[in-house]
Amino acid sequence: MPLTNAATFRSLRSYNYRVWSAGALVSNVGTWMQRTAQDWLVLTELTHNSASAVGIVMALQFGPQLLFLPWTGFAADHYNQRKLLMVTQATMGALALVLGLLTVTGVVRLWEVYVFAFLFGCASAFDAPARQTFVGELVGDADLPNAVALNSTSFNGARMIGPAVAGLMIASVGTGWAFLINGVSFVAVLISLSGLRVCELHPNRRANRSRGSLTEGFHYVWNRRDLRTVLVMLFLIGTFGLNFPIFVSTMAVRVFHSGAGAYGLLSSIMAVGTLSGALVGAGRGKPRFLYLLYGAAAFGVGCTLAAIAPTYWTFGIALMIIGAAALTFTNTSNSLMQLSTEPAMRGRVMALRLAVLLGSTPIGAPIVGWVADHAGPRWALSVAAGAGFAAALVGLYARERLSVRTTDRSRRKGTHWQQPPVEGARTKF
Repeated sequence: MPLTNAATFRSLRSYNYRVWSAGALVSNVGTWMQRTAQDWLVLTELTHNSASAVGIVMALQFGPQLLFLPWTGFAADHYNQRKLLMVTQATMGALALVLGLLTVTGVVRLWEVYVFAFLFGCASAFDAPARQTFVGELVGDADLPNAVALNSTSFNGARMIGPAVAGLMIASVGTGWAFLINGVSFVAVLISLSGLRVCELHPNRRANRSRGSLTEGFHYVWNRRDLRTVLVMLFLIGTFGLNFPIFVSTMAVRVFHSGAGAYGLLSSIMAVGTLSGALVGAGRGKPRFLYLLYGAAAFGVGCTLAAIAPTYWTFGIALMIIGAAALTFTNTSNSLMQLSTEPAMRGRVMALRLAVLLGSTPIGAPIVGWVADHAGPRWALSVAAGAGFAAALVGLYARERLSVRTTDRSRRKGTHWQQPPVEGARTKF
């Protein structure tokens, strides 16, 4: 079965989406270069292979997703998303440049990396929900799942390039240059945002400002069993599973005794799996909850295989499985939650999704880092495997429970239950 078909790239028919995706691709390469360089800087240059320190950096970088949750969703729902993105992207670019200068001049210290990770996380906390809901403005709801998948294709295509380039750059000229290149790459996004045809956007209905609107997203999700189930699954995998900087760096350095180049190559190998998953997802129609179950279970299997991998290359193959599974899981949750949410609530719901998925990192990353330091990287991967299987069980339980309830209701009414469409309705289990 081919990975692509005629519908796979349908969002690219939109001029605005083409312009946006071109700028995003350049910036994504820089982002992956910085992520790789930052992990390597902390693990090998500023500490003695401390996975706990890498976990702290991750916690500081993703913690603001949870810390500023009420305000980030509020901003995405109430303000002009294009202008908000220009501010956040420019801020992240400036931070990358300053960190690069500190590193190139040799004066950077671990506590400074902590500070910059937190500041970068603050800007990203406001950027992420606006960026994810802005995709709907570029293409409209009909092509939203396809656009989400193509965004992931771009992100993971850059993931194949960025870490490998960063590894070579670290080995040849030093870590700081990866930060500087990332800072410059944000210019591409700013140019693309400035070049959009505003008249051709599909603006989401802006939410009305009223008392209680900051917490309205919490109440909305709490009253939706389908959304709550997705968030519980996201919490399990996001907290204990999506700690790839810890897994990949510690396995590369401690288990396979690799250098910077081989470490960067592992991240690129993993991107092959995520890119394949993104292309398959782009060719699908509407998202289904069943894909979420498949993704969670496959994630558990992939982490299990990675934990017992005997060689560098078998570990790389396991990373490809993990990448495809993680991509399927996160993309499906993105599309399901957006399309089953009222347009005026999407920013707050997506902010809550990101807070659970990424904001749980301050909980999980230090724990997984501690396990890697004291029990070994393979045991840390075992924790991730358990999280994947647990998420799959949660989803399966919710699906079976809903099936029993709807069957009983149909019998009482003497009718067969009909599943409403995904868009504007509840999640299709």
